[in-house]
Amino acid sequence: MKFKTYSGILIILVLILSCIGAGCLSSSGQSTEDNIEVQTITDGLGREVTVPVNPERIVCQGPGALRYICYLNAQDAVVGVEDIELRKDENRRPYAIANPQFQNMPLIGEYRGNTDPEKIVTVDPDVIFWTYVQSADDADKLQAKTGIPVVALNYGDLGAYRNDMYRSLRIMAEVMGKEERAEEVIGFFDMTIEDLESRTSDIPEDEKISVYVGGIAYRGPHGFQSTEPSYPPFALINAKNVAASLGTEHADVSKEAIIEWDPEIIFVDLSTYQTTPSAVDELKTDPAYTSLTAVKNGNVYGVLPYNWYTTNHGSVLAAAYYSGEVIYPERFQDIEPSDKADEIYVFLLGEPAYENLRSGFSAGFGQIELDE
Repeated sequence: MKFKTYSGILIILVLILSCIGAGCLSSSGQSTEDNIEVQTITDGLGREVTVPVNPERIVCQGPGALRYICYLNAQDAVVGVEDIELRKDENRRPYAIANPQFQNMPLIGEYRGNTDPEKIVTVDPDVIFWTYVQSADDADKLQAKTGIPVVALNYGDLGAYRNDMYRSLRIMAEVMGKEERAEEVIGFFDMTIEDLESRTSDIPEDEKISVYVGGIAYRGPHGFQSTEPSYPPFALINAKNVAASLGTEHADVSKEAIIEWDPEIIFVDLSTYQTTPSAVDELKTDPAYTSLTAVKNGNVYGVLPYNWYTTNHGSVLAAAYYSGEVIYPERFQDIEPSDKADEIYVFLLGEPAYENLRSGFSAGFGQIELDE
């Protein structure tokens, strides 16, 4: 019996020593094949995923995934991109403006998450970040096909789903070793939103000016009837959005509704210039719109789009400050909108972007002349 006991102990010791020598245990105590330190994180879908600590090679798929990596100052680890990033000098997404190197990177497939597993494997990433994943099963399938850890994320927004956004930033930061930067970004958003709220929260409802925004980008450019009842820049400054009663999602409203609302101030999402006729063309020529009070009084203003390959959160904040300066000039006397926009972009991305966006969308913040 003693011999068998000693033999058993000896076998266990040999196995442990062999495993350590072969790199089966990392310094964090988790299994690896190549002596790589790993950690297990919980992703946005509740999946437990084992990833390398501080990965040096990553890819991002799905709308906004690459944007968040740029917010975290982790873009140097990106080794391949979706086809939307290869568009030369488009100048419509601030994170891409700040990182022109993306235009020359290897292709991992089509945008909106329609990537090619074989192309992903070719660039040999350590981790795949994926936003707007339909299900945990989809993430598991991509992980099985590529043999690469897939971290699924919920994109979130600056409104009702802000916690989803912050959780995604923190998950990515945990993987990338960027926890401190994530808290700086989250603090910046909270501070900026609080500033916008404090400027306008005490304005009585019956003293507010009615506003409407048309030409909202939604999977591409649209005309004047395209709007958002919960348009984030308006929500952040407590503006009186005449379309607010229509719900929370994108809406194509009728001309009759717009005429009945007759907003005192009209904003036009400048992405509309990418389609024909644009919302500006309609305001100039359609008799239903030329009779609107805002049109007759010259109260029509262009606003930079925020929805271009999902939400550009920095542009939401920039548009909120600009809208506030137009609607409540006495509350935003200290704001110069283009400077404020670049202050936001520089913090989030390290580079100014306003002038490039102005070029990319054919116009920037300002009054739109309809009698040219």
